[in-house]
Amino acid sequence: MIENEISKKIIGCAIEVHKQLGPGLLESAYQECLYYELKQAGLYVQKEKSMPIVYKDIKLDHGYRIDLLVEEKVVIEIKTVETFNDVHTAQVLTYLKLGKYKLGLLLNFQTTILKNGIKRIIN
Repeated sequence: MIENEISKKIIGCAIEVHKQLGPGLLESAYQECLYYELKQAGLYVQKEKSMPIVYKDIKLDHGYRIDLLVEEKVVIEIKTVETFNDVHTAQVLTYLKLGKYKLGLLLNFQTTILKNGIKRIIN
């Protein structure tokens, strides 16, 4: 399955979670529920995937963690903020570069309509 097909499924699952829960909860609640929905959709999902930094010959386990990684291809970063800012985009881009992934989805569940809280980020 290619990244665009995976992202369509992810967005569908995220919309379902948002319909059921609405805005106002902690990121961790949305993460758990989206993880459940993605698994139910038959996707391979890793939660809190560790992202080490490799600097020259040293591997640093610096504590970076991807919220959800779907099918080893699409990075999901979940937020509950008023609006996205440059730091959120930079965070996803960093994960994409460190993991050599092509596509990331920044999802903000703190919106009235989830489609207004989705940002696709391409490496």
